[in-house]
Amino acid sequence: MFKALIFGGTTEGRELVVFCAENAISADISVTTELGAQLLPKKSGVKILIGKLDHEGIKSQILREEYSLVIDATHPFAQNATENIRAACQDLNREYYRIVRENSDGLFGEFAENTDELIALLNRTNKRILSTLGSKELQALTQISDYENRVFLRVLNDEKIIEQCKKLGFKGRQIIPGRGPFSEEENIAHIRQSGAEILVTKDSGKAGGYPEKIAAAKHCKIELITLKRPEESGITLSEIQKIMLEKR
Repeated sequence: MFKALIFGGTTEGRELVVFCAENAISADISVTTELGAQLLPKKSGVKILIGKLDHEGIKSQILREEYSLVIDATHPFAQNATENIRAACQDLNREYYRIVRENSDGLFGEFAENTDELIALLNRTNKRILSTLGSKELQALTQISDYENRVFLRVLNDEKIIEQCKKLGFKGRQIIPGRGPFSEEENIAHIRQSGAEILVTKDSGKAGGYPEKIAAAKHCKIELITLKRPEESGITLSEIQKIMLEKR
């Protein structure tokens, strides 16, 4: 019997859950955290698996449930996860597809190829910064000069993440909790709340609300610095949906 394993608590992952339920496709979706599971739509026929899996853990899960197809719909910047999923599928000779998020219509402002380059750019100024990079880059942001006073964070409204921010030296007023993707108006409100002169983000594509961040930065007449997305190949969400319909 055909059964798919989907990785990713992303916008694409959520859309695939709905798609599988509506088309009677047997599937499980794997997310790393309880919060990721809470953000998924609860649909009959789609089981939610919670917990971070390494290479061997992924192989064990595939073998245990005998999935016919594995779909990597993790975040564009979750490179380690993608490497582990791809390697596990190669080891087991299992059919694998990487979902590539649609690009934004165009990047805006300044760009950084990697985190080190981004930190170097931000250390050339003493302007106030609003970071929307997420919790994975928190440690890197502490390398910014005077970060305790001039770096504001927009992070998931999760107690563990907020506590991590505070342990690293970010004060309560510097932390803006929420759940994205955010509208242009919400981005504008957060820019004004922080008093930011620079908005820092990742190229998260349309699904990640990148166009709305561009619009907000332009509206507020502040700088935008974008951490570029890693180069990768794969297929679109609509293409994997077509494949699943053919195989079910």
